[in-house]
Amino acid sequence: MRVSGLLHYGLQLPDLARGKDFYTDFGLSSAERGNQLVVRCDGRDQDQTVLVEGPDKRLHHVAFAAPVGSLPELQRHLESLGTALQDAPAEGLQGGLWFRDPDGNAVNVREQELAPPRLVIRPKQNLAGDYQRVDEALWLTANTPPRPRRLGHMLLFSSDINRSQEFYERTLGLRLSDKIPGAAVFMNAGPGDHHVFGFVRSSHPGLHHSSWEVGNLDELMVGAQTMADRGHRIGWGLGRHFPGSNLFHYMRDPWGSWIEYFIDMDQITENWQAREWGWDDAKATPERPAVWCPVVPEAFMHNLEPKPE
Repeated sequence: MRVSGLLHYGLQLPDLARGKDFYTDFGLSSAERGNQLVVRCDGRDQDQTVLVEGPDKRLHHVAFAAPVGSLPELQRHLESLGTALQDAPAEGLQGGLWFRDPDGNAVNVREQELAPPRLVIRPKQNLAGDYQRVDEALWLTANTPPRPRRLGHMLLFSSDINRSQEFYERTLGLRLSDKIPGAAVFMNAGPGDHHVFGFVRSSHPGLHHSSWEVGNLDELMVGAQTMADRGHRIGWGLGRHFPGSNLFHYMRDPWGSWIEYFIDMDQITENWQAREWGWDDAKATPERPAVWCPVVPEAFMHNLEPKPE
């Protein structure tokens, strides 16, 4: 069986108030739920991030959606693989199946449908030979602050990206979309986004980045400017990735991970053929690891989460 997609991720933070302020600056909504802070996108009835308090910042868990009625089959499948089920790691997070991946990350699978994102009104564009916007001044509406529509994907640090790939293929049915050998793995949950999950190489586990879809390029760039104006000045973008093709701009969060606005992600079907790509294929380098982009900050690949004891 295969999970339907990514539901949300959990973060442990030493200061929930600071977490609320950061995600609010990013354009998301938050609400208290018991001892947790739940972060959502406006117009989407689905938790996207769950913040819990703890002594330091670290990835708390990752949650995936599964079809209603499928958990008994998944439980038998996990048991046949020797994957031990565990109790939920925190009060208020009960529900579904819980286990750990080879890096020790808590994984939760829930019987829950993915909520549809808020729809985007397609902007009129004036391109060579196709002039759609006439007698309309776009700049008058181009400065709207972003309100992300959905959590699109997340990439984790992993000490062994091949082992992580194989584990999620066997347990949850995720499939390889593309790979940069020795550097990164991108995985899908079936037709739809090129990737919803993946891994980048590091000495130990942690959250590398989460990625959030916005409505258009103006929203993406207004978001980048707004975040910088509010003190989140370390960033990377604008650029276009090669695996996934999405336009991006990243900001570093207060705890050393990254958060991304994106648009224009490749959409795939069951016919998609995964490939291994090198820097030469995209005429890219580790300093400019995209089709086009500014030089990447040195801190982009730093994993600041504490190493497991």
